[in-house]
Amino acid sequence: MRLFKLILIGLFCTTSNVTHAMVNIFACEPEWGALAKEIGGSKVKIFSATHAKQDPHYIRARPSLIAKARKANIIFCSGAGLEVGWLPLLLQKAESSVQPGMEGHLIASKFVKVLEKPIVVDRTMGDIHPEGNPHVHLNPHNISLIAKELTKRLELIDATNASFYRNRFNSFALRWKEAIVRWEKNASDLKGMQVVVHHRTFSYLIDWLGLIEVASLELKPGIPATASHLEGLLQQFKTKPPDVIVRTPYEPGNASIWLSEKINSPAIVLPYTINGDVSSVDLFALFENSINLLKGALND
Repeated sequence: MRLFKLILIGLFCTTSNVTHAMVNIFACEPEWGALAKEIGGSKVKIFSATHAKQDPHYIRARPSLIAKARKANIIFCSGAGLEVGWLPLLLQKAESSVQPGMEGHLIASKFVKVLEKPIVVDRTMGDIHPEGNPHVHLNPHNISLIAKELTKRLELIDATNASFYRNRFNSFALRWKEAIVRWEKNASDLKGMQVVVHHRTFSYLIDWLGLIEVASLELKPGIPATASHLEGLLQQFKTKPPDVIVRTPYEPGNASIWLSEKINSPAIVLPYTINGDVSSVDLFALFENSINLLKGALND
């Protein structure tokens, strides 16, 4: 009888919500790991599947990731097709308990307005996302909405510490709101700035700041620039060059540098995500540095 009671206790301990251990959060991208740290603090343990020098579209479901996903209480990803090439396989191989539709499966793009949803999709259009542009973290107003949803999930999964998460969210939301006001004031002179992008990675930042995307270095999304395409851009910008050419830390620089030298427009690397440069160590620094880099290019 005593053995039976011990077995029941053991089963209860393994199936109950997280109460005494830290919540394990598997972040598909560094920005979601950073947001999880802001809300979860000392109550969460965070693993990021990618880093700033990796293209999050192209990740392998390697054994180390499978092991981390197997232990996760929350899977926190961008969605909108960004991880479609690896996340479903990862969850299958990990036999993860955190599956789509469950409270621990958090997809950021489901809680914000997604830009650039195509009306039709076919292979001739390049590597486009049928669900729209997945890089939703680059508008800070989106971060506010996603932080609110993350807090709800943490409160459900770790009810014992619900007030802890709610207090941290309230503190973050206040600081974040104040930062947005400061950033928008600081970036007011960037409105109308003409930008050439490598890939449509910065669409949310461009939309938020009122910039104007005038061209892409890629021939089509996901298809590298060709000599003829770059020559066409050179002709396009001979009389009126763009203000800046931007790329991420993981995108090759040869095309942007070539065009920059030809038309005398600055080519810069924006951090894109956490640790995209030495100063962008958290979400606040990410936006601060991105704006400063754009202002510096405008004043060149």
